[in-house]
Amino acid sequence: KFIDAVVKQYGRIDVLVNNAGSSIRGPFLESTDEQFRDDIELKVFGAIRCSRHAIPYMKKQGGGRIINITTVGAKQPGASSMPTTMSRAAGIVLTKSLTKEFAPDNILVNTVCIGLIKSGQHVRRAIAAGTPMEIHYANMAKAVPVGRVGEASEAGSVIVFLASNMS
Repeated sequence: KFIDAVVKQYGRIDVLVNNAGSSIRGPFLESTDEQFRDDIELKVFGAIRCSRHAIPYMKKQGGGRIINITTVGAKQPGASSMPTTMSRAAGIVLTKSLTKEFAPDNILVNTVCIGLIKSGQHVRRAIAAGTPMEIHYANMAKAVPVGRVGEASEAGSVIVFLASNMS
C-alpha cells in the first residue's frame, strides 16, 4: 500500500529502503520455530515483497535505488545470535542477487550492514536491566574497535549517499 501511495503522490518511486527492525536472538536450542518464522517473515519476506512491488515502477521510469538494511552479524555471527543473524544473512543474499538481476535496468541495490547503533531497542534493554544508558552504551562499546556505539545519523548518511546519484 505504501509503495502505491508514493507513486500516486509523486508519480514515481526512486528509492526503497527495506529496514524492518527487531533483534530476536538467543541460544539456538532455546529459539523456537515461531521466532525463526516471525523473524524471516518480517525481515526477509518484507524486503522481498516491497522490492517485488517497487521494481516494476523503477524499471518503467528508467531506474531507482533499493537499500536493504542488514547487520554485521550477518557476516560474522556470534554465539546465541539467531534468528536475527540468519535472517539478515538472507538479506545480504537477496541484495547480491537483486543487484545482478536489475543492474541492467539501472536499479542499484545495496545493503548497509549496521553495527552497534544507538536505538530504541537498546533503550528498552537498558531500562529492563535497570542500567543507566551511558553505562549500557559504554559496555556495548567494549566490543567495537573504535570504542563507541554509532549514532543513527552516521548510518543515515551512508543510506542517503547510496540513495543519491553520486553512488
